[in-house]
Amino acid sequence: MNKLTLVFILLFSLSAFAQKQIDELTYEDSQNSAVFMQIKNNTHVLKYTAADGSVLSLGDTLIIGLPSGSETNTSGAAAGGTFGVGTAKSKTKSSFANIIMGRPGGVGNLIAATDNLGPNNAPAKMEGEIVVIQEMRVIHKGSKKKPLRVLMLLGEPNGRAFGINKYMSVTDYEKAVIAGEIKSINAPMTRDEAIAKLKETKELFDLGLIEEADFNKVKAELTPIIMKK
Repeated sequence: MNKLTLVFILLFSLSAFAQKQIDELTYEDSQNSAVFMQIKNNTHVLKYTAADGSVLSLGDTLIIGLPSGSETNTSGAAAGGTFGVGTAKSKTKSSFANIIMGRPGGVGNLIAATDNLGPNNAPAKMEGEIVVIQEMRVIHKGSKKKPLRVLMLLGEPNGRAFGINKYMSVTDYEKAVIAGEIKSINAPMTRDEAIAKLKETKELFDLGLIEEADFNKVKAELTPIIMKK
């Protein structure tokens, strides 16, 4: 069986996974066996409430953060080095561990799989890209008795491509958030962010750049976030 035939078989198999969609899913439900065991792989989700409280819908904007992974490429030099033995050079570069170029089941990534290569991880240069959620679906982390992970298909806001790739994909949204690789613009402020904001506001007040009433207003807004355990 040649490589092209195998790719078409894989694509056909993926199309057979086209499933119904659910209107809404929360992170808690994705980890609740009473719920996730009733959901099939590749079920599409229209709205997802993440673990950090972010509410995500199709068409929402996300920001690509910092790469948390790395890739090492090794190239061998021609024979004829010291004592006639070839040498190899390795080069390591940063990349995203939970974001790949293209679709997870796209032809490029399927061909890479047939060559025992990993997926085409997004390079570090994608840091700071503004992206739009084109599609959300869920996959079990193993058998149907395992919790779900959320996959997202990301597009450019202007509808163009990321170089030669039309899309990028998040292979596990929650892992990507924890790693700092992606963030929703409507994500609730974290405790650390609230502390930093309060310190900044206090400095402005001490410098006489804002009034005490303004500082107290910000303090009142941030205190519940900072004190929340």
